[in-house]
Amino acid sequence: MKTISFISGRRHVSYIFLLVFSISATNALAYNRMPLSATQQQTTITGTITHNNMPMTGVIITGKGKSTTAISGEDGKFSIAANGTDTLIFEYLGFKTQTIPVNNKTNLTVQLEEDIKDLKEVTVNAGYYTVKESERTGSISKISAKDIEKQPVTNVLATMQGRMAGVNVTQETGMPGGGFSISIRGVNSLRANGNAPLYIVDGVPYSSEGISYDQTSTSVPGETSPLNGINPNDIESLEILKDADATAIYGSRGANGVVLITTKKGREGKTVFTVNVSHGGGTVTRMMDLMDTQQYLEMRRQAFANDGVTEYPANAYDLNGKWDPNRYTDWQKELIGGTAEIMSVQASASGGSEQTRFLLSGNYREESTVFPGSSLYKKGGAHLSVNHTSENQKFRMAFSGSYTAQKNDLPWMDFVNLSRSLAPNAPALYDGQGNLNWEGGTWQNPLVNLFNKNKTATYDLVANTVLSFTLAKNFELRSSFGFTDLRTDDSRIMPSTTYNPALNIGPNYSSLYSHGLTRQSWIAEPQLNYSLAFGRSKVEVLAGGSFQSQRNDQLAQIASGFTSNSLIYDLSAASSVSVKRDETVDYRYQAFYGRANYTYAGKYILNLTGRRDGSSRFGTGNRFANFGALGAAWLFSKETFLGGGSDALSFGKLRMSYGTTGSDQIGDYQFLNTYATSGYDYQGIKGLYPVRLYNPAFGWETNKKLEAAIETGFFNDRVMLGAAWYQNRSSNQLVGYPLPGTTGFTTIQSNLDATVQNTGLELTLNTRNIVTKNFSWTTGFNITLPKNELVAFPGLENSAYKYTYVVGEPITIRKLYHFTGVNPQTGLYEFEDFNGDGAITYEDDMLAVRDLGPKYYGGLQNQLSYKGLQLDFLFQFVKQDNFNFAATQNYAGTRKNQPVEYTQSWQQSGDMAPYQMFTTGLSAPATRANDLYAYSDATISDASFIRLKNVALSYSFPDGLIKGLGCKLFVQGQNLLTITSYKGADPEFTEAGVLPPLRVVSAGMQLTF
Repeated sequence: MKTISFISGRRHVSYIFLLVFSISATNALAYNRMPLSATQQQTTITGTITHNNMPMTGVIITGKGKSTTAISGEDGKFSIAANGTDTLIFEYLGFKTQTIPVNNKTNLTVQLEEDIKDLKEVTVNAGYYTVKESERTGSISKISAKDIEKQPVTNVLATMQGRMAGVNVTQETGMPGGGFSISIRGVNSLRANGNAPLYIVDGVPYSSEGISYDQTSTSVPGETSPLNGINPNDIESLEILKDADATAIYGSRGANGVVLITTKKGREGKTVFTVNVSHGGGTVTRMMDLMDTQQYLEMRRQAFANDGVTEYPANAYDLNGKWDPNRYTDWQKELIGGTAEIMSVQASASGGSEQTRFLLSGNYREESTVFPGSSLYKKGGAHLSVNHTSENQKFRMAFSGSYTAQKNDLPWMDFVNLSRSLAPNAPALYDGQGNLNWEGGTWQNPLVNLFNKNKTATYDLVANTVLSFTLAKNFELRSSFGFTDLRTDDSRIMPSTTYNPALNIGPNYSSLYSHGLTRQSWIAEPQLNYSLAFGRSKVEVLAGGSFQSQRNDQLAQIASGFTSNSLIYDLSAASSVSVKRDETVDYRYQAFYGRANYTYAGKYILNLTGRRDGSSRFGTGNRFANFGALGAAWLFSKETFLGGGSDALSFGKLRMSYGTTGSDQIGDYQFLNTYATSGYDYQGIKGLYPVRLYNPAFGWETNKKLEAAIETGFFNDRVMLGAAWYQNRSSNQLVGYPLPGTTGFTTIQSNLDATVQNTGLELTLNTRNIVTKNFSWTTGFNITLPKNELVAFPGLENSAYKYTYVVGEPITIRKLYHFTGVNPQTGLYEFEDFNGDGAITYEDDMLAVRDLGPKYYGGLQNQLSYKGLQLDFLFQFVKQDNFNFAATQNYAGTRKNQPVEYTQSWQQSGDMAPYQMFTTGLSAPATRANDLYAYSDATISDASFIRLKNVALSYSFPDGLIKGLGCKLFVQGQNLLTITSYKGADPEFTEAGVLPPLRVVSAGMQLTF
């Protein structure tokens, strides 16, 4: 019998104990060192806090090194006890922190500035270093916590949709815990799994590879995303590195861009507690328009007539009287029309002394689904950040750690397909006694899918420590040590209760899929920094190394034949247990990197980066490769002949970059002969069979990146306009090259002499439209116009890829049959016969090319504030083509409902109709034509959309209700409105049978004290 051991689970307990112990020790250290001056005689300091002449409500005021604190009221006024020699700290999220000495004054006037107001002072994270926004030579996009916290989402990738130029994020399913796809400046690799960016969480590489098994994943389609383990509310900022100058320092791992995730840190002052509580609901954004009962029955009758059937067969329950012909059920409403309840709680404590600062937060989130049943997705975790600086300012230590636990028991099956295919006059779900209705065995009740329960438990730890020491005036030695530990256990049961009880099927037919994965990695990165200023010049030099190791252990099993369904989770109770996957995979990576930056007169900047990478994924002769980039910038607004930064042209910068990055995203051990167990016995011994051919000759994929950009600010930066043109060329493509079946292998890993090019134009506009005493309005707009092209592919016509790609076309194309219409005489779909041989064949006639890549995409964001009231809203837009409902529907006329558009199908000779004749499947010409139709360009249509992606309305109460308490109420919405002409349900992700993104509305409260 399966038992639970405290020893096996103590690792998770120790993580939580470590976090609690660390924060307790830090708090004690911080306040045991408080200066004695805090007990000296104090007086009352009053004042007013404003921003652009508007009063600031909810600003936190603390005495530096003191325990006193206050919060400004609705009129911006505050009152705090302090000494005449004290220093006060003024903090508000999204604004620069102000530190103001009292200097024996009793009344102060404080003006706060937004973080984005002065472009020249904003600092962005470039990975191994930070740089001022005005001085960066690379392409880096950023969103901060004030944008992230307004979105009721659970995956960090969802926070970026529509907010960044050059970053295209698509939600793949509306299932909680599901995945997202992301492309940064296009698709570079011919391999579907070779286009993921590099994720860095507080300096630690975070693997985005799927963590589930295809038989146990709840995130249909695809695998569960490990990025769900990162709590969006713990994030301080997200930076996306795009061009060669920004990504080359990450070498091979930066080919597809880099996503830098920086978590929140503690701040100096008295401990401040913040609590966020919210509750909301989610519903499906759009339903498909389906036939009602009368339309459906008419279709069925016509289908039998077309097939020459005059007497309905015994299994035509919908027509022969077994089912009520007057019954109508909206199955989309029944099966996917529910409301997913969402509850979230977030609490944090932050504070510390001048030397030691801390932040400790905890979170819990619970989501149900729109499906029937009471399944839940639960997620909870803790985050700890500790920063310490020695009194002589030479030694610094920073620790950050996050631990997340997720539990998911959502249905394994997505109900979308069933909701769109069940006959509208199908029987009721329950009988008169409240039991599942089987209607005399005439149908499979869809609710039995709830018995196929899925259980997933995931535990994720990410921790990093950075130690730095100032060796001399211009030298700093630092090193980071990161560790990740991800563990997941998931299972799916198919008990005998899934079957009709009348069949008397027992637990000997029950089965269990079981899967477990452990992924651990560590990384050490020593680094030396040198800086020197002389004359009008400034030099910064960085040199370092990376040493990383990752191990994956995975075990997947299937068991069947149980003595009782109550023992279905006990493998020892099964009569048959088979191991489907049992593997351990090790990955080693090391690199040496460097950066040299030269600035002259604060307006001429040159940046040189380089990296030498080594990966265990290549053979010994190709294990190492070199990558590098050169970036340059000219701050022309500082030139005297242009006014030296006048109000009309307050900022101007030209920048360019060129360099190379690479990729080793090919999986492990691809260059070796590898074997797997056959699962069959021969003379009592399990056999082996080869699964991969030996090929140590393939090498690194290479991506050459070129960019030119201009960034300008007008009227004291009230209007910020930027434009960037880029060209990325990915060559030496790493793919599984197809082999003839006679070799016994399907592919061999190799480099193809193919080149993929991505070019594009990114435009950004940020304006402060209105700034008055009581009202402000800011706008942000971005649009990306990408172009993808297969520039070269020697020998394409003689390879297996000739059916997939065309030189000169994007690699996001689909080659399809060209639909020419419905023959008015025969009522059948017809297609272009390209070679004129009188037959429509895959090899010769699937030549119509349609591109499914986006033509352009972007977003429009606005923020309006009036005193304590603030409204934010974001529109996301995408111009694209994609598969419509016709690509996934079976031929119309079977016992499956169809879109209402099929009522326009051909009925009789001479009809000019968009859809062919109905058939129950007995007409071979009709079914053949329908099969071709599903792979024709008729199934491609406009899937463009404009979506009200996010709305956030908040109100901050004045500091008068309870002294020292800040209160904010908020309402947030996601995916509220979709404008589209798409032929189907939701246009964002059109995979067949997938729950679309949900429309989510939540309300909550934030308390600060």
